[in-house]
Amino acid sequence: MARPNIIMIMTDQQRFDAIGCVNPLVKTPGIDSLARNGVLFDQAVCQCPMCVPSRNSMMFGLYPSQTGVRTNSGALLDESRLPGVPLPQLLSDAGYFCAGFGKTHWNNTIKGVPGSRRGFHVRAEGQPKFSLQYEEGAAMMDDEDAEGLKAYFDETSEFGSGEEKAAGYIGKTSALAKEHHRDGFIHKKCIEFLDGYEPDGRPLFLYLSFIKPHAGFNIPPEFEALYDLKDIPPLPTPPWENDPSPHIQNAMNASANLNAIHNERKNVWKTLSDDEKRLSTLRYYANCSFMDHFIESALKKIREKGLDKNTLFIFVSDHGEMMGERDYRFSKYCLFESSVRVPLILAGDCIDPALHATKDHRPAMLVDILPTICDAAGIEPNVQWPGESLLAKETKRKGAFSEYHGSGSEKTQIAPAWMWRNENYKLIYTRPGFCIDESSVSGEMYDLTNDPNEWQNIFDEPAYRDIRERMTIELLENAMNAFAKAPAFGDYRGTDKLKK
Repeated sequence: MARPNIIMIMTDQQRFDAIGCVNPLVKTPGIDSLARNGVLFDQAVCQCPMCVPSRNSMMFGLYPSQTGVRTNSGALLDESRLPGVPLPQLLSDAGYFCAGFGKTHWNNTIKGVPGSRRGFHVRAEGQPKFSLQYEEGAAMMDDEDAEGLKAYFDETSEFGSGEEKAAGYIGKTSALAKEHHRDGFIHKKCIEFLDGYEPDGRPLFLYLSFIKPHAGFNIPPEFEALYDLKDIPPLPTPPWENDPSPHIQNAMNASANLNAIHNERKNVWKTLSDDEKRLSTLRYYANCSFMDHFIESALKKIREKGLDKNTLFIFVSDHGEMMGERDYRFSKYCLFESSVRVPLILAGDCIDPALHATKDHRPAMLVDILPTICDAAGIEPNVQWPGESLLAKETKRKGAFSEYHGSGSEKTQIAPAWMWRNENYKLIYTRPGFCIDESSVSGEMYDLTNDPNEWQNIFDEPAYRDIRERMTIELLENAMNAFAKAPAFGDYRGTDKLKK
């Protein structure tokens, strides 16, 4: 059988429960159509809860501490010293035609200097050329719609860096046409490509990656109108005002910038009425519907062109969004469920029809995407990758791993927080900084079944000692196995010693 087309659709900062097939309140018919024709991995997590390390980790199939990109200020600028072959280059080398539309956020350049397309034959981005996302030969939004891009930036000017100040989360009804949003440009270029695409014998890798539902929440009115404020639930109120989580406290103490941004949003949110707070949540859901509108349009065009035949569809987001939980915490930058879990769907006729519209509860991770694609495309996977193909019937892992190293705004790299999670429990170890004092290591453990909000740290409770010790061993086994293999294995036999 011919190698399948691979259609990878991605959003930014979309919670695991912000899709209709998980939360019926959220209107995402395009994404839901993929879930009906595939498998939803409902326990999937990212490898680091922020954009740049998460996307590098996914594209190279390695943990953040293996790629070396641990925070949003990280970057791999030297193409001769990459930790591996990035996903589009791997598929291009294997004979795929690779077309990429939208955000990769590898940060593989400096402002105004084009970075490598890393295997994409066609590339378009909803960003200006002076941005860190500028790639060589890519169609950038200011090439074709400079006026629209300026209007977008004018409309969001008070939203602040990353559009994540309090004003960005309060949001507004957008006065701009959908086409003048950055994601509108990404969608437009993808549709133009599909309209003119004629297969040349090579299978297609289509990467379509949107910038939102990441804040800010400037939403076209037709998507706000999909929701009624009275249907939006209130924020759950924790039994404390200041978050007692050790890994949160360590991050706040290490980063004056992260602390200041959190306090700015918190101080504003305390002044808002309940309806104003609900409106922010409504706009987040409306942002998800906005992106789903583009996804549904692209899927329709893909089906019209017959590109849904012998095709593997992947839908995923890079991390989640806290949306005011845990004492008005927004954005990501933590290892709690709303931040670290992601929606992940595999769909299409490459998936056994008997599995369509089912849920898979295995501990899936974003690093599983690269070996999954290789499995579908008949490419031998790199034995150094810690991930596993999700096309296999079961996993060898007992849990899922994620790590957190601050936002990148810190003057020095803070020490890590490491997470090990299964469907029932979550374990976190953290340190306040680089040191050899064993007493500085702190632990967190949460019973996800009985305490889904993760408000009660049970790490020191005797009743959970055996579970904690077993999960600690599993975390260490996973780390030892992964970090012993990559990023470098300089034996004279190459990676042969790593193969069974």
